[in-house]
Amino acid sequence: MLNVEQLKYSINRMAPERVADAVLELRLEGLVTDDRTPFGKVHFNTCFAEVEALFQRAGFHRPLDVVGYQGLVYALYDPGRWDAVQVLRWLKVRCETVEAG
Repeated sequence: MLNVEQLKYSINRMAPERVADAVLELRLEGLVTDDRTPFGKVHFNTCFAEVEALFQRAGFHRPLDVVGYQGLVYALYDPGRWDAVQVLRWLKVRCETVEAG
């Protein structure tokens, strides 16, 4: 298990190219879930400032925010395009669809 300092170190050393697909998703949809990023829930919970800095280095310069739904799935989103309540509703529907399928 990595501690917070190790997580921050790993994110700060991550190549911006690794987040290129997530940056593209953010530009197209303004929303990307944790299964479509090189980060997981732990990174979002403990190292969000470093995650945001890596997205900026990768070319996404707008502010970012993150929300989670019941600890099951997280989304990184552009608050200029989405409201947190909208993202939570989308995550809820996504989780219910996966559970039903």
